[in-house]
Amino acid sequence: METFKDFLADYYLIIKSLHLISVISWMAGMLYLPRLFVYHCDAPVGSLQSETFKIMERRLLRGIINPAMVATFVFGLMLTVTPGIVVQPMGWFHAKILLLIFMTGAHGAMSRWRKDFEADRNQKSARFFRIANETPTVLMIIIVFLVVLKPF
Repeated sequence: METFKDFLADYYLIIKSLHLISVISWMAGMLYLPRLFVYHCDAPVGSLQSETFKIMERRLLRGIINPAMVATFVFGLMLTVTPGIVVQPMGWFHAKILLLIFMTGAHGAMSRWRKDFEADRNQKSARFFRIANETPTVLMIIIVFLVVLKPF
């Protein structure tokens, strides 16, 4: 009977592909949701436009961003325990995990902001959300360079 580690080794490229697809999906949502918030700031509370943004934001978060994040974690963990994938030195990997924690924090913040919009209690400006929109981008760029270059 094949062990789990044999399974991981045999299906490594498929798991890696699924991880990359999940990351791309997660990042697409993480980059789009704050843009929706920027436009939502300009919509009058209770207007049809505001209610439409609420639906779009909820569906994006629950239908794409949350499942993509979970899939990213599952496939990433599978890659991590695949024999021979994460080897010494691992400084780059520890840095990646730290940045992943920050990305997850940004995800949580966006979830909270969506709930604020849903309850018509957003107090943040469109400018705030334009700046917040840069956080996932910067984190993603650094993570990609760490994974590809493994500088330390």
